[in-house]
Amino acid sequence: MKKSFFSIICLMAALTANQALASGDAVAGESKVAVCAGCHGSDGNSMVASFPKLAGLGENYLVRQLRNIKSGERAIVEMTGLLDASSDQDLQDMAAYYNGQQRQVSGAQEITLIGYSDPDEALQLGENIYRAGNLKTEVSACTGCHSPAGNGNDPAGYPALGGQHADYIESQLLKYRSGERASGNAKIMQGVAERLSNKEIKAVANFISGLN
Repeated sequence: MKKSFFSIICLMAALTANQALASGDAVAGESKVAVCAGCHGSDGNSMVASFPKLAGLGENYLVRQLRNIKSGERAIVEMTGLLDASSDQDLQDMAAYYNGQQRQVSGAQEITLIGYSDPDEALQLGENIYRAGNLKTEVSACTGCHSPAGNGNDPAGYPALGGQHADYIESQLLKYRSGERASGNAKIMQGVAERLSNKEIKAVANFISGLN
């Protein structure tokens, strides 16, 4: 029942998240992302784990995040003021350009967790959380919104997570859990993250980084 209810919430959010879908020009966007390239790479594949990969993330998701960052609804210190001179069309063009790039897969690492000395077991824990959730703690599977292969759901504004830096995914789940990240579809993610342990967060983030 809990999982069915959560699925209904996801569906309702999907229907309302993007009343006006993005309509960016990827060709025009290429010349507008120079301000982003220093952290996220010219092709959206950042080389630093603390900066997210933007390539293929989802145009509608990217537009919403850029709008929230520009307005201050989503505060990111490193991006303060960077988008002030960008029009809404600029943001849509930038999103379209980055979404059209091929995302490079970071790849899952051999990690150990408390109670899981075997890296294969730690990876299995992450896969179980991603694909099946945790019935005991009422955590829903990530696949419902982000797809089995981690390709997301762009019309609904749910980002493609597959191949993303594990460190970045972990940090965002922790921010959702603490309430620090509260914009966009935060209520959905906060409801998931608050039921995940640190160990589960690290495991699922590592598993996602290898999805493609």
